[in-house]
Amino acid sequence: MSDVPGAPADLLRSLTRAERLLSRRLGAVLADDALTIEAWRVLCLLADGQGHPMSEVSAEASLPPGTLTKLVDQLVDRNLVFRRIDPMDRRRIRAYLTARGRREHARLDERVRASLAELGISQTVALDAPQAAGLIGALDDLIDRLDPARRATPATRLADSTPAGITAGQR
Repeated sequence: MSDVPGAPADLLRSLTRAERLLSRRLGAVLADDALTIEAWRVLCLLADGQGHPMSEVSAEASLPPGTLTKLVDQLVDRNLVFRRIDPMDRRRIRAYLTARGRREHARLDERVRASLAELGISQTVALDAPQAAGLIGALDDLIDRLDPARRATPATRLADSTPAGITAGQR
């Protein structure tokens, strides 16, 4: 794309291509369960069990609030997610995984990991694939630099529960 190796255009092209190919691959894995990549992102974020305000879920899943509401409604209908009023701030709604949602997330996480293992991306990234762990760390750093609001918020990051299903504890 550029005559200069490592030019910004090359970075953008490579990141975009990798994201699209990974989304396509994981989308095929999730399609068997009628889940989208966006739904997977929401399930991964909620898998920490802490419950998250809808505004945070919207930001971390990169979905506009109206789209997120429709998606969460669908996940509620499937008994994967439930919503509760935040006990600390009654103006906010927090989303959580149901027991069934936790089981489904765990089951799908195994399938996603198996798909990634076929690519040579280890299930235990931190122990077996330091390059992959380094890449995830570098991407997290890039995201933090590009999104000052994220850097200022100590919220659990979606990157810590990436679409690849790799969690922070495994890095």
